[in-house]
Amino acid sequence: MTTSMANERRDQLERYLQNVTVDPNMLRSDVFVDFLKLVQLDTFSITTKKASLDIFLPNGRSIQVEILTSDTAERVLEVVSHKTGLCRELLGYFGLFLIQFSKEGKFSVMKKLADFELPYVSLRSSEVENCKVGLRKWYLDPSLDSMLMDCRAAVNLIYMQAIQDIQKEWAKPTQAQRQKLEALQREDNQTKFLELSQEVRHYGYVQLDPCTCDYPEPGCGAVLSVGNNEISCCVTLPDNQTRDIIFQMNRVKCWQVTFLGTLLDMDGAQQTLNQNLELRFQYSEESRWQWFVIYTRQAFLLSSCLKKMISEKMVKLAAENPEMQIEVPEQGRSKKYHVQQSQKDYSSFLPRTSKIMIAEVDCVLGTIEEEGL
Repeated sequence: MTTSMANERRDQLERYLQNVTVDPNMLRSDVFVDFLKLVQLDTFSITTKKASLDIFLPNGRSIQVEILTSDTAERVLEVVSHKTGLCRELLGYFGLFLIQFSKEGKFSVMKKLADFELPYVSLRSSEVENCKVGLRKWYLDPSLDSMLMDCRAAVNLIYMQAIQDIQKEWAKPTQAQRQKLEALQREDNQTKFLELSQEVRHYGYVQLDPCTCDYPEPGCGAVLSVGNNEISCCVTLPDNQTRDIIFQMNRVKCWQVTFLGTLLDMDGAQQTLNQNLELRFQYSEESRWQWFVIYTRQAFLLSSCLKKMISEKMVKLAAENPEMQIEVPEQGRSKKYHVQQSQKDYSSFLPRTSKIMIAEVDCVLGTIEEEGL
């Protein structure tokens, strides 16, 4: 076998693995999940053994759980739910994340751990400093808070996260809203606090670290907040003026995550970037499709958020149209619109490829392409 033939075979195998890891039927296979677990353990030379893992809560405190190094994120989340009293039927509304903490008290959500990912391995193998595993809610439609109100532990968690998001200025209340929220917090009236939070700008959104984009011109700084079926960008123009731009998800046709690699060393606008990933999405503006590019180390988290908003939209569509067949991303099959999900959550064994997601209003069709390997 020649070198080029070996490289082609390797590329085909990687493409196959990326595709099958988003097939819900495959991920329900114990044999396949065991294979993925073995790959992660072997890649980083970690053996299966008992271990303690600290899980950080939105209030800054942590709980310690006893696990195996080979336990998946899904299994660890079950252990956490048992320790916190979180109802098992609500586990789908929460997720485990890799979170980077800084000395200044700031934090960055780096990635959502996929169900088959091993949190112990991901934490030990992370190249990001001061990373911890954190528990956060995992839905981007703020109205879904209502689904959790009958579980005290769930309410406690989303209440803690709401307070944290306001303190970190991810959620942006007006002065009048802030005063009311502070009064409700002093009373420890969690239900009323969360009800009022629904009215707060960017409540329930995920905010990314400051990054760079190419709109309205190359090299503009940007802060992205993602949630409620939109991508909200606060862009800093070259003259230091700021401009708020909102991209509605129902006008996003597709997106693609690319590892830039040596592109950062090239001449031009990209020379100033310190991120090595980009996410570009195709957007309908003034009756024409246009590509917008965001350079951020959190590109895979952003991609997961876009995928999540599509999934939530399809769930809502299925509920509103019970007579239709709608196959919902991340949740198996349903009816009329054929929704085929093939975008894989970012895992600890990082793909070296571009990823393309087609996400139209009435259907989602994803493909994965690799080039330049």
